[in-house]
Amino acid sequence: MAASPQASTRAPARHAVWRWATPEAQRVLATGDLGKILRFHRDIHGINQTALGQLLGYDKTYISMLELGKRTLDDVGSRRWVADRLRLPPHVLGVTDPADTDHRAMFQFGESTVRLAEIARQTGHAYEAVAELWPLVARLEARIEDGHTEREVLHLLARARAGLGVALGNVLPEERLSTAAHWTAKSLGIASYFEDPAFSSEVLRMHGNELRKARLRGAAVNRLQHALALAPDSKARVAVVPLLARAAGALGDKDLFDHTMRKADALLDEAKHTSLFNPYALHEIRLRGLVATGRTDTAIRLVDHSPAPTTTVAPQWHVIERVTVANVQLLAGDQIGARESLVIAVREAITQRLPHQLQRIMRTAGEDLPEIYADAAQALDQLRQELAA
Repeated sequence: MAASPQASTRAPARHAVWRWATPEAQRVLATGDLGKILRFHRDIHGINQTALGQLLGYDKTYISMLELGKRTLDDVGSRRWVADRLRLPPHVLGVTDPADTDHRAMFQFGESTVRLAEIARQTGHAYEAVAELWPLVARLEARIEDGHTEREVLHLLARARAGLGVALGNVLPEERLSTAAHWTAKSLGIASYFEDPAFSSEVLRMHGNELRKARLRGAAVNRLQHALALAPDSKARVAVVPLLARAAGALGDKDLFDHTMRKADALLDEAKHTSLFNPYALHEIRLRGLVATGRTDTAIRLVDHSPAPTTTVAPQWHVIERVTVANVQLLAGDQIGARESLVIAVREAITQRLPHQLQRIMRTAGEDLPEIYADAAQALDQLRQELAA
């Protein structure tokens, strides 16, 4: 016999809530079969029918009959109650109400926010991307903290966290780049539950690149190699290869850098160019990697052979490339050329608000170009004040 539903203080076990994100859980939820859903809930939380009855306000016998299909919950109020106690959206149990409509609206809004933030970041507006993603992440995390761990919400949260980390990696100075890596890392734990190689590869790629920028180079190479191994197609591979080449160069691993650059060159003719994977960006990666692996003479010979940038090149790459070129020009003794490159880089870094690149400019200019160093330092102080505010 059913008891009156009453509140229970029992909360979902922290180790179990993520199981609603697995493909197995999705197959169970897709059936809409209350008995199967109740049994799955007990399985992932490791509880018996008595404990589930306490959570739902029903006795053990009634739970058993529901699981066996000998009893059903036909009234909307009871199904809404069960959905709430199991932390599931009501539509899973065939209930449509304002709360469920709000959930779907939030999800659709979140999807649009993530897409638009990525476009903003790639077009040189990383600050706007951070401003859009931060409240979305907070809202999704609050929902999950409340026990709602639907697959679509977890997937969206993982993408929003990773996107926030990458955007922060553009706007933070070097001493704070570990924050960017922290946010991308928070997506890894979720991604592992989806059993989706493409999604795992995407998150590992983002995290690996932020680790490189935070100067955790060995860990960066490890994550990026894993991302490449999981990449299911050429589109996913071309997203990883340039980043792995950058990390291998920064690590000073000559063999891995050369091997990865050969992969990139081979893919250039068969894969669609993107804001990262294009001849212009790969030229910069090659120059920087050659210098980092002790082949300055080769970099000097190649420095003046940069392909013309196209519309696919992200605006920040114009800054990144100019700083790298200036570094090679200084190594070749060409102070005039280096000064011209860095003047452009400073101007663009200020326009795009890129503190990390201003710090690269300062290191490159050093004592050779003190006036450039001073201009970059002044601009960096201004950005730091804005960040602090």
